[in-house]
Amino acid sequence: MEEELQESSEPLDLTEIQGIIRRRRYHFLVPFFCGWLLVWGLSWLIPPTYRSGTLILVESPSVPEKYVVSNIDTDIQHQLDSITEQILSRTRLLHIIDRLGLYAKDRKRKSDEELVEKMRKDIEIELSRGDDRKLSAFNIYYSNGNPKMAQQATNELANLFITENLEERQKSAENTTSFLAEQVEQARAKLADQEAKMRAFKDQHLGELPTQTQSNLQILAGLQTSMASNEDALNRAKQQNTYLESLVNQYRSMGGGSKAEGGQTGLAEIDKQLDQLRAQLADLSAHYTDKYPDVRKTKEQIAILQNTRKRVVADMNNHANNPAPEASFDPKNGPLYEMESQLKANRLEIATREAETKDAQMKINEYQSRLNMAPVMEQQFAEITRDYDQSKTDYEALLAKKNQSEMSTDLEKTQKGERFRMLDPPNLPVRPSKPNRLLLSAAGVAFGLVLGICFAFATETFSAKIYSEREIKKLVPFDVVAEIPPIESLDEQFMNRRNAWMAGGAAVVALAFIALGSAVTYLYG
Repeated sequence: MEEELQESSEPLDLTEIQGIIRRRRYHFLVPFFCGWLLVWGLSWLIPPTYRSGTLILVESPSVPEKYVVSNIDTDIQHQLDSITEQILSRTRLLHIIDRLGLYAKDRKRKSDEELVEKMRKDIEIELSRGDDRKLSAFNIYYSNGNPKMAQQATNELANLFITENLEERQKSAENTTSFLAEQVEQARAKLADQEAKMRAFKDQHLGELPTQTQSNLQILAGLQTSMASNEDALNRAKQQNTYLESLVNQYRSMGGGSKAEGGQTGLAEIDKQLDQLRAQLADLSAHYTDKYPDVRKTKEQIAILQNTRKRVVADMNNHANNPAPEASFDPKNGPLYEMESQLKANRLEIATREAETKDAQMKINEYQSRLNMAPVMEQQFAEITRDYDQSKTDYEALLAKKNQSEMSTDLEKTQKGERFRMLDPPNLPVRPSKPNRLLLSAAGVAFGLVLGICFAFATETFSAKIYSEREIKKLVPFDVVAEIPPIESLDEQFMNRRNAWMAGGAAVVALAFIALGSAVTYLYG
């Protein structure tokens, strides 16, 4: 049993294969040729589809971005997706279908939605990226049974992409500029409000602002110095008032004693006062110039006392040379009148000095109060200043962005920004893109081969005749003792040669038809 299985599984030898080919050549050639002819013929029955395409270049801005920064989203992929959605919308595609008369045969049996969906399937967008993976160009393809219609529709789609891109970029740029303009106006109003608050605060706290602290300190120091000087002058005036009062009292008491004695006493007081004034003048001159008020006043007092002393001395000399009765003495013409006048001036000076000292003290108190309020004012002023500075910074930043956006918008309006440009116009297709008849012809050859081999193998398998020793061994369990070779007559030999030539001719004719069909497909398909 095992021997039978081994014998039945033996492969065909070359002689058996040659015999099968000789016997089943027509069973192979006819299905082979018919299979190719069927596929090739069907390829010519499929309606042709022509594909037109154009290349759209993504052109960089004419002005470098470092000079004018775009105010539009620079993601060209996002822009293209948005534009594609708009162009492939139902309204846009129906407008193109109606204007160009596309799908005229299908319009009677298909709805608008079906026509739009069919056109979407016929449109193809192919992206092209550069080395940096950035979109640099894209192709637009449209397929239709009419090559001229395909070209016109592709041109229409390309123009829509270019126009829509320009309009979309201009609209986006204008919207950005408009938004920034609104923000600038709001920032300007906020800044004006902050300026008004700062101005009101400065008017309300004039002299108490932190920026005036240094000047307040200087003024306070000057007031304190002036007050100290006034107090010194007041003390000197009070001392002088005491001397003047004593002199006047002595002159008034001259009626009870000798005038010479009163004159001597008054002269001594005048000399004492002159010494004090000279010492005071020396002290003032060491610190101040001759134009300083206290220096000039001291000099005037010294001059007055010197004149008084001269008159007292002269009066004493006249009284000693020409004694006269007491009744002839006229106080208005003597030193007493001058002393009383000087005493009045001194009292007026004291009153003036006291008023100046009081006024200076009030001012010192006022400036001291300002300095005490400086920390509070500084905190309040810092809050107002911080809000004002922030508003000013925001306003300046928004204003700069608005100006930059306006430049970018002008760039888009003049079409000098990033834009789509049709590099090549849509081509008029000469050959249909579908079906690929040459490829179908090759597929027909492959189909014919498979069909011919299968048919020939089936015929050989189900044949009732035995042509080899291996087939005999399958039927009987005996070994072949002898083999009788085929004996052909002359007529049979002639018939076999003729059949071989006819089979070869048939094969040549079939291959010639296949080659001719493929050539026709290549030239006209």
